[in-house]
Amino acid sequence: MTLPAEIVSQGDEVVTGLVADTNAAFLARLLEAAGLGVTRHVAVGDDRDAIAAALGDAASRAAHVVCSGGLGPTDDDLTADAVALAFGLPLEERPEALAQVEARYAAFGRPVGPSGRRQARLPQGALLLENRSGTAPGFRVDVPGSVLWFLPGVPREMEQMAREHLEPALAALGLPRDRIHVVRCVGIGEGVVQERMRDLRIPPGVRVGWRAAIAEVQVRVRAAPAVPDDVHTAYLGDVAAALGDRVFGVDSGPLEEVVGHRLRDRGETLATAESCTAGRLAAAITRVPGASEWFLEGAVVYANEAKVRTCGVPPAALAAHGAVSEPVARALAEGIRARAGSTWGLATTGIAGPTGGTPDKPVGTVHLALAGPRGTNHRRIHLVGAREPVMDRAVGAALDLLRGAL
Repeated sequence: MTLPAEIVSQGDEVVTGLVADTNAAFLARLLEAAGLGVTRHVAVGDDRDAIAAALGDAASRAAHVVCSGGLGPTDDDLTADAVALAFGLPLEERPEALAQVEARYAAFGRPVGPSGRRQARLPQGALLLENRSGTAPGFRVDVPGSVLWFLPGVPREMEQMAREHLEPALAALGLPRDRIHVVRCVGIGEGVVQERMRDLRIPPGVRVGWRAAIAEVQVRVRAAPAVPDDVHTAYLGDVAAALGDRVFGVDSGPLEEVVGHRLRDRGETLATAESCTAGRLAAAITRVPGASEWFLEGAVVYANEAKVRTCGVPPAALAAHGAVSEPVARALAEGIRARAGSTWGLATTGIAGPTGGTPDKPVGTVHLALAGPRGTNHRRIHLVGAREPVMDRAVGAALDLLRGAL
């Protein structure tokens, strides 16, 4: 059975949404990778009693509890006080902790005042965890049935300390790990994905989850250590077969990475012309390291004059059909391909909204075109949502058009 783990995030700024709790996401991935099963995330404000209650509850359920935040020098940093209350461990100023605090303050050219010394107060018997990036040491407390880890809330400090202290300790446990595989799909809705998989028999010990993102759907298949490899592999094959050509990768990177690596492997190149995605298509492609191997250039051409000047779109096509049309999309793709001398030219033109739609061309209408060695392909789609999601989904659809050609 997988050991349970829980995460407690502390701070008013987390509870009120002033900052996103990226710490919990990082810690969950680290714990899962070590073979623990994360069963709960809890966020608690700057209230000693509430933090103490959350820690006590978590320790009663989980073999490992990781808390981030509340270790600093100010009066609202109450984690150590909450630990003392929850587990009956009096606080004491530890000389080795104070030495670390003084060394960090000296490195910053500051003296340690009374508030700084608060960071050297640890629960009795706690294991000190050095913080090499900030002033607040972390600590570990072992109570019957649970090990509790306390790390700073600053993400950079928390991540470094988790890598240096928490990760090695968990690795030393030698826990069996679930095998997790992610099947990534594009051009298909989450509900349709589940319907296509409905008749598949899920083997005992395998869990399946679905996650919808802006331009893709992910199917997460998790097999317990006791599940035989051939059973797990066979089920993964069944999932891929049920979803067919909508699958662009298994345990792969995002769509832009998959497409970019295919271009690289084929020795081919790409250029883009965007009239409704505001450069997001080029931005997605160039997020992939080494994109300069296959991506030559991109043009953002919103004005009709820019379409004519940059991509050679015939003014007659614009006059007869409008900028949001199949002929203009084709001309954009062919024009940017000719301009760049690339293997492929990929274009978007559409109405992202919230205004600008007509009965014939409602908001969300997008024309995509791909020009390549075998001619030009076109696809018209209609996307639903606010302006930015429409733009992001159009990027995904454009990349999928290129994926199909590759």
